[in-house]
Amino acid sequence: MKKKYVFIGDTDSINTELILKSHNKLKNKVKYILIGRSQELSKDLDKLSTNLCINEINDPLNFQDYDQNLINVFNIENISKDKYKNLLNQIHFSNYLSNSTKNDLITLPINKSVFKKKITFNGMTEYLAKINKSKTSMLMHGEKFSIIPLTTHINVTKINKYLKKEFIEKEIIKILSQIRRNIYKLDFKEINFLCYNPHCSEYDTLGDEDKIIRNTIYKYKKINGPYPADSAFIKLNSKKLFISMYHDQALIPFKILNKKGINLTMGLDYRRLSPAHGTAKDIKFKDIADISSYMACMLF
Repeated sequence: MKKKYVFIGDTDSINTELILKSHNKLKNKVKYILIGRSQELSKDLDKLSTNLCINEINDPLNFQDYDQNLINVFNIENISKDKYKNLLNQIHFSNYLSNSTKNDLITLPINKSVFKKKITFNGMTEYLAKINKSKTSMLMHGEKFSIIPLTTHINVTKINKYLKKEFIEKEIIKILSQIRRNIYKLDFKEINFLCYNPHCSEYDTLGDEDKIIRNTIYKYKKINGPYPADSAFIKLNSKKLFISMYHDQALIPFKILNKKGINLTMGLDYRRLSPAHGTAKDIKFKDIADISSYMACMLF
């Protein structure tokens, strides 16, 4: 039975509901320990009216005292009045556990604005790259297709400055290396690069950005394209990967066309997965949270 760690994330969210609704479906399939503050989790469990109790784990490295019929938690007390510092502390310890054991790390959603108001924080993919001194990629994996955006959580006015041959080439080399390593056991039969401008710049009359892409990717036999983004997602299959220059160009069709999605961090020494949705705090305690993406992460 696989062992996994689950960073509870921001409790001002549907995260506790995801954990509660999925527990009985998972308990005979995967061993998992939640990482976070057990007191906060307990308060949420009380509000969700469950008979499930918390079992505090003292040795998360060895899963000692694990009980599949209980909610197993390694408690990390707050170290500050600042929420972001407590969450960062939990992230660091979760990262330590997975680096030490090579067990998967599932990170539940966080509100990035909590961090961004205090520190430079573009997202979990980027932060894990920083603390592990690694080069990472964000791969969104769905049942119909997968995508990798070369730029992630940045202002759209800044995307254009990354449209340089050196940057695109460096990213392609990194991505192909990560795919060959295949830590997630994914088998992509087709990798398609998306054009930047509408209709691939209409024979370069809308700019030279797509010429730069075309002249950069042509020598990589495993990369096809570039293709117009408005028609690229018509024929789909689970072994098809799309690479885009920016986040929303690929994430919008990804989230519309895939019923469940997993955010995979490529480039770490362990597998980090996260459900492809946010905190959804507007539906907290309403018992309507969709657990399908979280379940996909846990059973992947």
